[in-house]
Amino acid sequence: MKDVLIVGATSSIAAAIAKLFAGRGDTLYLIARNSERLEQTASDLRARGAAAVHTATADALDSQEQQRCVEEAVATLGNLDLVLIAYGTLPDQAECQSSTESTRKEFETNALSAILLLTYVADIFEKQGKGTIAVITSVAGDRGRQSNYVYGAAKGALSLFLQGLRNRLHESGVTVATIKPGFVDTPMTAEFAKGPLWASPDKVARTVVSGLDRGASVIYAPGFWRYIMLVIRLIPESVFKRLKL
Repeated sequence: MKDVLIVGATSSIAAAIAKLFAGRGDTLYLIARNSERLEQTASDLRARGAAAVHTATADALDSQEQQRCVEEAVATLGNLDLVLIAYGTLPDQAECQSSTESTRKEFETNALSAILLLTYVADIFEKQGKGTIAVITSVAGDRGRQSNYVYGAAKGALSLFLQGLRNRLHESGVTVATIKPGFVDTPMTAEFAKGPLWASPDKVARTVVSGLDRGASVIYAPGFWRYIMLVIRLIPESVFKRLKL
C-alpha cells in the first residue's frame, strides 16, 4: 500500500487514476478547488477500497495555499510515495490570440502554478530520497500547432521543466514521470467531435498506472501517441508551417 497525494483530484483523468489506487488499498490525500465535487470523489474512493481518503481545498493559482495543503498532507500521512499533479484548463485559442490577459492566465494555470508547486514538492522528495512525482502535461506540448499553440506552449514548458527535474532528482532515487495524454473524452472536451484517436479517462488511467508501476519517465496515454507525435516532430518546419493542424 502507498501514500498518494493527488492535486487536481476531481479532474476526469485524476479521478480515474485514483480509482485504481483505491482498489489497491492505498491511502489517498486529495486536493482540488471544488469542495462539493471533492467530497463526492472521496466518498466514491472510500467505497472502492482505499485505506483512507483525506481532502483539502486549494486554488491552483494560489501557490501559498497549495503549499499549505501539501504540508498538511505530509503531516497527515507521515510519508509520500507518490504525488500526482493533474489539473489544467483547455483555453480558447482564438481568445488567447486577441487577449494578453487570457494568454497570461492560461500560462499561469497550465505551467507556472504547477512549476511553483513542483519546486516545493521536489525538495520534499529529494530529502526523503525516494518516491515518484508524476505530472499530467499533454501531447500538445510536443510541437506547436496553430490550433492550440498557447495551450501547447504552456504544456511544453511544463514538460521541459520536468525533464530538468528528472535529471536533478535521478541520483536521489526519485522518479519523475511526465504523463502525456492525447485526445481524452472528458467534460473539458465535450464540444469536440470524437474520432478513433479519442480515449476514455479509464483507458488513459490504466496506461498511466502501468507506466508508473514500471518506473517510466515519459508516459504517452494511450501508448500509440508516442508514435504519432514522433512522426509529427520529424516533419520539417518548411513543410509543417504550411499544414492546417
